[in-house]
Amino acid sequence: MPTGETYYGTGHRKTAVARVWLVAGGTGQVTVNRRPLEDYCPISTLHGELAGPFEATHTVGQFDVWATAQGGGVHSQIGAIRHGIAKALTEFEAGNRAVLRPTGYLTRDPRVKERKKFGRKRARRGFQFSKR
Repeated sequence: MPTGETYYGTGHRKTAVARVWLVAGGTGQVTVNRRPLEDYCPISTLHGELAGPFEATHTVGQFDVWATAQGGGVHSQIGAIRHGIAKALTEFEAGNRAVLRPTGYLTRDPRVKERKKFGRKRARRGFQFSKR
């Protein structure tokens, strides 16, 4: 983990959990599970999701991001990292909370898979019915 003044935030999305450290005075480099973002997630459209909180607070390129993510898929992990970045930015400056709250970056995505119920095939789908 890089040294310097750090700010921490924990992000969640579905079943993914990310621990995020922002290192002040960086160049905007993102490292996830000890790999550069391009190696960790080759889908370039997801890279723009991580820049959202920085663009909203006008802090693009001021921090290096060092994160560990586990659980869920790659897309959920990127969403959890984005949530963690937003929480770490509020730790950096409390005034960022008023900017990030209306954009939805501080809201945890609560959607998770619903459990299977007894007497049903899945969570809500019943067994096929035949009159005869």
